[in-house]
Amino acid sequence: MTIDQLETFLDLCETRSFNRTATRLGVTQSTVSGRINALEQALGCRLLDRSRAGTDLTTEGLRFEPHARSLRRGWMAARQSVQGTGSAAMTMRVGIQHDLLGDRVAAWVAALQGALPGTALYVEADYSAQMCADVMAGALDVAIHYTPKPHPDLHFETLGTVSYVMVSTEATTLAGVRADSYILANYAPAFSTTHAERLPALSVGAVSSGQNAVILRLLTGLGGTTYVLRQSALDLEATGAARRVVDAPAIDQPVYGAVHMRNRHRGAYRRVLTLMCSHLGGHSA
Repeated sequence: MTIDQLETFLDLCETRSFNRTATRLGVTQSTVSGRINALEQALGCRLLDRSRAGTDLTTEGLRFEPHARSLRRGWMAARQSVQGTGSAAMTMRVGIQHDLLGDRVAAWVAALQGALPGTALYVEADYSAQMCADVMAGALDVAIHYTPKPHPDLHFETLGTVSYVMVSTEATTLAGVRADSYILANYAPAFSTTHAERLPALSVGAVSSGQNAVILRLLTGLGGTTYVLRQSALDLEATGAARRVVDAPAIDQPVYGAVHMRNRHRGAYRRVLTLMCSHLGGHSA
């Protein structure tokens, strides 16, 4: 088992596409297949089901995913420990909610580099519960996420919001939305609560997911109606793949920053939170 195999598997967990993962990792599709085959042989089980309809995690793949994330974090911590940070005085480890990455992550990292000169940055994507646990354990310095997990050792700040809007391959108004082809988004508890309050008739979908990238793949592959990030909606409209449901309410999802309580007043941590707040349109404490 190698770190390249783990990285490839974890990227496939997000993209569910061998071709897209190959593009993102800068390797050939055969290299991606070879890494996954070697990983499956090392574990003695099949992690992914591949078909013309797409790529899905097997039961064993679902069970292995959190262990793969833990192994990757351990490897990164070990490498940083023995290699240091070169000329950098410190390393800032930032976890970001999956849906917040996309095209904006490069701009965020560039801004962080400008705000933290002499600091090496480590950025990873994850989910709220795991990131909160990692901040408590010291595996992450800052988490930018959707769902705070209150704990005496954690300090949370509201950084702003992102907006999700309804798009469809079938309808342009709510009256034309079909419940039987509705793809239910479950991005965070706050999102789901607002969705249920505003659209109770559509709060039970035949298919559901909690990740914008997966929702987009389901929408373009199966057709129907769902909520996606506003920028994703603009991209879909630009290509003609889907249209905005004009009378459906937008749902704003709050974004929070989390740091360990002992770091809440430290300069570098405050600069990260203030910077992310400015990018998300909120107000940092």
